[in-house]
Amino acid sequence: MMVGLDLPSIDYYRLAPMLIVFGVAVVGVLVEAFAPSAARYRTQLSLACAGIVAAMVMLGFVAHTSAGDAPARRVLMSGAVLADGPALFVQGLVLVVALGATLFMGERRLDRVWAPVEVRTAAGDRVSVGGGPDEVVDADDADLPADAFTPSGATVPGSADELAAGRAGFLTTEVYPLALFAVGGMMLFGSCGDLLTMFIALEVLSLPLYVLCGLARRRRLLSQEASLKYFLLGAFASAIFLFGTAFAYGASGSLSLRDIGATLLTDDDRTFAVIALCLLAVGLLFKVGAVPFGSWVPDVYQGAPTPVTALMASATKAAAFGALLRVLHVGFPELADIARPALWAVAIATMVVATVMAVTQGDIKRMLAYSSVSHVGFALVGAVTITSAALGATLFYVAVYAVSAFAGFALLSVVRDAAGREESTIAAWAGLGRRHPLVGAMMSLLLLSFAGIPVTGGFIAKFAVFSAAGDDGAWPLVIVGVLCSAIAAYFYIRVIVAMFFADPPDDAPTVVTPSPLTTVPIAVGVALTLVLGVFPQWLLDLADSVASFVG
Repeated sequence: MMVGLDLPSIDYYRLAPMLIVFGVAVVGVLVEAFAPSAARYRTQLSLACAGIVAAMVMLGFVAHTSAGDAPARRVLMSGAVLADGPALFVQGLVLVVALGATLFMGERRLDRVWAPVEVRTAAGDRVSVGGGPDEVVDADDADLPADAFTPSGATVPGSADELAAGRAGFLTTEVYPLALFAVGGMMLFGSCGDLLTMFIALEVLSLPLYVLCGLARRRRLLSQEASLKYFLLGAFASAIFLFGTAFAYGASGSLSLRDIGATLLTDDDRTFAVIALCLLAVGLLFKVGAVPFGSWVPDVYQGAPTPVTALMASATKAAAFGALLRVLHVGFPELADIARPALWAVAIATMVVATVMAVTQGDIKRMLAYSSVSHVGFALVGAVTITSAALGATLFYVAVYAVSAFAGFALLSVVRDAAGREESTIAAWAGLGRRHPLVGAMMSLLLLSFAGIPVTGGFIAKFAVFSAAGDDGAWPLVIVGVLCSAIAAYFYIRVIVAMFFADPPDDAPTVVTPSPLTTVPIAVGVALTLVLGVFPQWLLDLADSVASFVG
C-alpha cells in the first residue's frame, strides 16, 4: 500500500457531458472502421446528433443540481477541470452550435453535382461547364447526392482516384467523429483549472479542425491551402502557449490558475509572471482570431467547407473566449494594470483593422470572416475589463454572436451558381432578395444584427459590453467600438442594398432548397437573433448569474 499518494477524486456525474461527447467520438471511429460503407452516413450522422443531444440533456441536469453546490464540489480532477458557471455556460453554447453544425454537415441536397460538369458535344469535343482544372467530372455523375466534403480526402485534388470516388458516391463520414473530438476539446478548453489541461484541450480541439478545413468538396486546392495555413500558424500559437505555461510554472511553482493567482498576491518579483501572461495571451488571442494574431481567419474561413467554417466561427470562438476569460480573471488578475495597455491596443487594433479590411471585400464569405474578427474586438472590450459585470456581458455577447454567425455562414451555402458551387460575390447577389424574399430577409436580419441595429441581438450585445466597459472607465475602447460599429454598418447595408435594390446579373445564382438538416438550424439561428433583440433579459440574467469563477 502506497502512503502519501493523493489520488484525484473523479466526479463522473459532472464530467458526464464531456465524457459523452468523447465516448461517442470513439464509437464513431469504430463505426468508420467496421461498419459497411453503405450504412456509415446514416449511422455516423445519427450517432453524432444523438451524442450531442445526450450531452445537452446531461449538462442540463448538471447545471440544475450544481446551482446550490459549494465551490469545492465544482472543482474536479484535483482542480484540472472546473464545473463553475462560466464553464457550464460555454459548454451549453458549444453544444447548441455543434448540434446545428453536425446537422449541416449531413446536408446532401446542396451539392448534388459533385463538381463542374464536363460534357461531350456533338462534334466529339469535351467542354467544361464551370469550375477549374481541379474540378472535372463526367456528366453522368451530375445527379449523385453529395455533402460539402470531398469523397476522398487522401487523394490529390482532381486526380483519377478522387474522380472515381465521386462517381462511386463515396462520403467522407469520418468528419463526424472528427467534429465530435473537436467539440469535446472545446467543452474542455473553457473548463480547465490548470494550464497543462488547457494546452491538452487546445490540441484536442485544434487537430481535428486542421483536417476538416482541408476536406472541402469544391475548390479543393483552396481548401488544402487553408488547412495548411491553419496548421502552421496553429502550431506556432500552441508552442507559444506552451512556453507561457513553462514561465507560469517558473513564476509560481504550479500550473493551477488558482495557485498562480494566489502566488501573485504575495510575490514581489513578477517578471516571469508578466512573460507568462504575454505568451499565454498570444496563444489564446490566436484562437479567438484577434489582430495581429488572426491573419489566418479570412483565408481559412473562405477555404474550409462551409459547415466547418460555421462551427469555427461560433463554437471555437466561444470556447476560446471561455479560456481567455478564465486566464485573465483567475490566473492573472493582479497583473491587470500591467496588461491593460497591451490588451487595449489589441482590442482597438482588432476592431479598426478588421472593419477597414471588411469594407474592401467583394466576397460575402470573406467579408463575414473579417466581420468575425471585428466582433472579436468588440467582445475583447468586455473581456479585458476585469469585472463581474463585464464577464457576464462578454458571455452574452459571445452567445449572441455564435448563433448569428452560424446562421449567416450556413445561409451562404444555399446560394449556388450554374455549376452548383456556392456563390458569395456581392455582385452576384444583386436582386437576390427580390427573387427569393425569404433568403433575403433572413440574411438582412443577420447582417443588421452584426451591425448592431436595434431590435436585433447584436444591438443588445454591443450595448451590454460597452456599458460594462464604460462603467469601469474604459471609455477609449467604447468610443472606438462605437465608431467602428458605425463604419461596419456600411458594408453590411451594402449587401442588403444589392439584394433588394440592384438589378440581377445575367448569370444570376439560384437558391437551392436544402433539407431540414440545414433549414432547421438556420431558422433557429435567425429566430434566436430576433428573439434576443426583443426579449434579451432571460439570457442577460443567465449570463449575469453565472459570471463567477470558482478559481
